[in-house]
Amino acid sequence: MVKKQTAIKTFMEDLPKNIFSGFVVSLIALPLGLGLAIASEAPPIAGIISAVVSGVMVAILGGSNVTITGPGNGLVVVLLSAITTLALGDIHQGFLYTLAAIVISGGFMLVLGFLRMGILSDFFPSSAIQGMLAAIGIGIFAKQFHVMLGYASIQGNTVDLLLKIPDTLLNFFTNSNKSTFTAGEVGIVSLLIMIYYPKIRNRIFQLIPAPMWIVVLTVGMSYYFNFISPYDYPIDKALLISIPENVLSNLAFPDFRKIFDMDFVNVVIAITLVSSIESLLSVKAVDKLDPLRRRSNINQDLKALGFATMISGFLGGLNVVTVIARSSVNVNNGATNRSSNFFHAGFLLIFVLLFQNQLRMIPLPALAAILVFTGYKLAAPKNIAKIFKIGKEQLLIFLTTLLVTIFTNLITGIICGIAITFVIHIVLKKSIFFFTRNVLKPNVLMFKEADEKQNYYVSVVNFCSFLNYSKLKSKLDQIPENQDVIVDFSRCSFVDHTVMENLNNYIQSFNSKGGHFEVIGLDLHGAHTGHPFALRRISATKRIASRNLTKRQKSLKAIAKDFHWTYRPIRKKPFEFLKEFSYFETKNIDKIKNVLKNDKCTLFDVIYTEGEFIAKQVIRSTMIHIQLDSPPPQFTLDREGMFEYIYHLAGYDDLDIEGHPDFSKRFFLYGNNKKEIEKFFTDELVLFFESNTYYHIKSGPNGLLILHKERLASVKEIKAMGDFATRLLKIIEKNNSIK
Repeated sequence: MVKKQTAIKTFMEDLPKNIFSGFVVSLIALPLGLGLAIASEAPPIAGIISAVVSGVMVAILGGSNVTITGPGNGLVVVLLSAITTLALGDIHQGFLYTLAAIVISGGFMLVLGFLRMGILSDFFPSSAIQGMLAAIGIGIFAKQFHVMLGYASIQGNTVDLLLKIPDTLLNFFTNSNKSTFTAGEVGIVSLLIMIYYPKIRNRIFQLIPAPMWIVVLTVGMSYYFNFISPYDYPIDKALLISIPENVLSNLAFPDFRKIFDMDFVNVVIAITLVSSIESLLSVKAVDKLDPLRRRSNINQDLKALGFATMISGFLGGLNVVTVIARSSVNVNNGATNRSSNFFHAGFLLIFVLLFQNQLRMIPLPALAAILVFTGYKLAAPKNIAKIFKIGKEQLLIFLTTLLVTIFTNLITGIICGIAITFVIHIVLKKSIFFFTRNVLKPNVLMFKEADEKQNYYVSVVNFCSFLNYSKLKSKLDQIPENQDVIVDFSRCSFVDHTVMENLNNYIQSFNSKGGHFEVIGLDLHGAHTGHPFALRRISATKRIASRNLTKRQKSLKAIAKDFHWTYRPIRKKPFEFLKEFSYFETKNIDKIKNVLKNDKCTLFDVIYTEGEFIAKQVIRSTMIHIQLDSPPPQFTLDREGMFEYIYHLAGYDDLDIEGHPDFSKRFFLYGNNKKEIEKFFTDELVLFFESNTYYHIKSGPNGLLILHKERLASVKEIKAMGDFATRLLKIIEKNNSIK
């Protein structure tokens, strides 16, 4: 009861912020909703209907926290194609058929939510999704560029519209039609506002978003010509927004007569696919923007979006998605919960009911300019450069998806993107069977380590790509974000770009909640670029592997600098002195990597095997060796536990240090020369071990070997090991000097 009262109190305290944020978002959503509907050849009011319906329904039923919903950029190309083709060119009838497709797609999204299929978003390669979004951006740009210059009647597919841009530019500058030229001027000025608005740093000016400035200025222009100027309004009525006199009595309703036609089915699949992908990607992106770093219930959001889409379609509105741009504005203006989405819908409804006459004054080129800017951002050349930096193979995936989508459709494009990604992975790994025989196998082990730190340890084997990333994600989502997590890929020979990018999201999320998320084991892999999201595989060449350091290796290099040690990522020959330790008597050392070294301390990752044939086991561990001036007595020091009790039964006696009963109780100390060991373990050394982290320590003829766990150490653990060894060496040297 107290918790509920606190929640209500917090909600009421945050209400003013959410109302204000909803108002600001509505200023963006109004012109965008109108523009997206017009770009789709739908009635302008359809975009507002979808925003209002979704704002109310998702605010009540959704599983996200600070997202804004409404019509999205991604569906413009799909809806435009559907409306213009389903009724063989009859735009009005095509819109009614499209409304039916929207309703059915909403039903599919609802089912996907109940089936908990939000996980499907993890099966799409990141570069393929980027290619799909870029293709959508090019489609929007190609259509709306002509409208922005006053030529709203130009038709054709994306390629045709792109090829017609030079002619449109020429016609604009040579056209004598005053209405078209003035409309084009409004479009160009509107585009300039969109481009230069972010560069104006005046806080008062930026209270009104750029799209709303365009609305205010164009409506103001209409009032100027109607009431002040002696000249008539120069823009033809055909180039202005058309809204019915009575919005509520002129709603369109879906026509379901084509539900069994293949063209109709393809439209439903495309709408469902793009709506789900766009929404799921946006929800995950907005979760990273949320100051409280809350995780959204994606499946609950899918259900809410599906239900809202069905209602929107029945009332004559467009499909409903979660929109990243408006959600970002929502967060930036202090929104704390879903009520801001509700208020954004409320303000939109007020605008439409009270300011219909003003909305009819907005020129179509002004709204087209907003969409031209949006389309360009989706397909900006800098996005290609970013993809190329990650890897050439990612650029190939991106361009394949982009071109196939432009020349065919979204479904074919994303399927080809997935296919080319899989083919590239096969070529890089040089084996199709590696993926096919392991894709259904459990490949993720997670447990909480039983030590004083109690890290969550996650080990991934075989491969981790978009095909099976959901297995890793399901484990990681179970871990509270205020805990320490170590994800080990040392037994995984292939990690793709999609996984690397998603892991970075977890790192940011855990760090923001006070936890620690660290990826280890990738030092053994090669990458063709130095980008942190680059695909990694063990079969890469040594030249590539040595040139591009992983994030962990860069951290180790920084640690070495702080400790005034040297760092070498690769050592071709194993340390010979390791074989002098009894620990390695029955083990074969395979490789030494990541060597941090000073005069007497050497920290390193070691890969070794024990056992042979079917019992052969590969072990990766981080150890530290301390070189001593004089040989220490032969001993083994470890934490007292069940295995040490078994050693007792086997005849290995635990040596007790006189005067230190707590040490003898907590530590297992074994060695043959008891007198020398007791002499070595001075009071200061015993107190040091009692007050520090437990490590397994073995002595050898040339020094001490320290190891913690039979796995690679995290960066935090390596810092602790280095500090432990440095302080331990000082105590031993001090004791030796006294002797």
